[in-house]
Formats: sequence, C-alpha cells, structure tokens
Amino acid sequence: MQRIKQWQVDHRRTRPLEYHLWDAMLTLWLMGWMGWLPAYAFGGLWILPLCLAGVSAPGLYVAWRSRLHRQHRLRCDWLEPPRSLAGRPDVRR
Repeated sequence: MQRIKQWQVDHRRTRPLEYHLWDAMLTLWLMGWMGWLPAYAFGGLWILPLCLAGVSAPGLYVAWRSRLHRQHRLRCDWLEPPRSLAGRPDVRR
C-alpha cells in the first residue's frame, strides 16, 4: 500500500482522480478497522459486514484495477514496481 500511495502522491497533479480514489480506499480501510470495535461493543452487529468491506476495500480496488490492466482496458502504472527497484531481491512484487 505504501508503494501505491507514494506513486499517487508523486503523480497527484497529473492524475488527480486516481489520487482521490486511492485516498477514498484508504479512508474506507481506516473506517473499517476503527469501526468494528465500537460496533461490537455497542451491539451494532449489523455494521460489522460494512467494516469488513471497508477493510477489504484497498485489496478489492487493486484487484479490480489489475484485472482491467491485464485486459488492456485501463492503464495502471502504479501496479508495476519502479524500474530502479526491479530486480532487487528485497522488493516484493
């Protein structure tokens, strides 16, 4: 997530929509993690599926964008590691 966020910050002037979409995904992720305990503590069990969806939002977004990128329907530059890091054994892909 850090690599994607850094790419978004570096390109926020040229790709503002992607920047704001990723911020929305991170906001949902944070709301999901922060919301489950109060929901459980105060008996709002109906909100737990929404918290789970929020926690899953960044991964689902990346999977959706990856699929569209593989189908050549959408170009997604932040899926690939930077060229300076390619080939380094300590960098996960």
